[in-house]
Amino acid sequence: MKPYNVIICALAASMLAACQSKQAPVTPPANKVPVFSLQKGTLHTTMSIPGVLQPYQTVDLYAKVNGFIKTMTVDVGSEVHQGQLLMVLDAPEMTAALKQTQEDLHTKEAIYRGSKANYDRLLKTSRAPGTISPNDLDMAHAKMSADSSSLLAAKSAYQLSGDLRGYLEVRAPFDGVISSRNVYPGAYVSPSDKSSNKPMLTLQQQTKLRLVVDVPEAATSYFSDKDTVHFTVKTLPGKQFAAVVNRMAGSMSDELRSEQMQMDIINKDKLLLPGMFAQVSLQLSNAQKTFIVPQSAVAENSQRVFVIKVVNHKAQWVNVQKGRETTDSLEVYGNLKIGDILIHDATDEIRGGQVVNADNNR
Repeated sequence: MKPYNVIICALAASMLAACQSKQAPVTPPANKVPVFSLQKGTLHTTMSIPGVLQPYQTVDLYAKVNGFIKTMTVDVGSEVHQGQLLMVLDAPEMTAALKQTQEDLHTKEAIYRGSKANYDRLLKTSRAPGTISPNDLDMAHAKMSADSSSLLAAKSAYQLSGDLRGYLEVRAPFDGVISSRNVYPGAYVSPSDKSSNKPMLTLQQQTKLRLVVDVPEAATSYFSDKDTVHFTVKTLPGKQFAAVVNRMAGSMSDELRSEQMQMDIINKDKLLLPGMFAQVSLQLSNAQKTFIVPQSAVAENSQRVFVIKVVNHKAQWVNVQKGRETTDSLEVYGNLKIGDILIHDATDEIRGGQVVNADNNR
């Protein structure tokens, strides 16, 4: 056989072999890999965070005017009602000022009555032509107007003195309990800077409390008004309380990067005390369904977090982000769609492009 015939035969044989290799189907390995069909669902998780019980209303009572404490009708633990007298201050100079303004008021009233009577007489007489000059009548009217203004000023001064003297009586602004007391009869009090003085009394509403919780930023989207939460306190082991979310701040705090959430607690039996710490259990349930996969379906290495999708019997890595998780399931977010076939037990030993023998019976 001539040499060029040998070369032609060899080329033909190689081309035939190549065609046969392209037409040969992919043969999956013998070992089957468990897979599942990706679906959306709802994941229910629980978050436990600390909270604090605060009075529904609390106020520090300071002196409005200078004076000495004359009498006190309450002490720490006293239950009081709105408008109840708590203490009386003594300020003799204010009593003297009130008396002086009262006497001044009486004087101004007498002067005004005299000038008004004089003007009325002149006005009546002036009706007869030529009896009273217009200038005298105008002067009498001006005097009456000036005395009227002085009377109004005296009334205002008397009212002000009375209002200031009213500050000598300290009354409860709402129903509550006296939780602290820092003064006693005979002590001198003044309306100086609050930052440098302790309040005379602290009044708290304890039959109704606020449960205040700072919700981390990652969990804020799972809550809304009227959701129910449960909490416990260390002083009452084994007892669980329930509360409804009444208020949410609607913004993140700069210090904690959290949103404040408040619940109103009816506490008529006073089992709970203001200042107690509570352990609050929050149920996290997403409003929209998300992709839920087994914990074993998510693999990660130093560079990426991924699931392994099977496409045409071949493995394909898909980058994902983790969401909430439980002991056996978690949320994933990525380039996925319902019905994707994912490997149940993902590992980076299954490389991208590797042929996979999927076991759909799982």
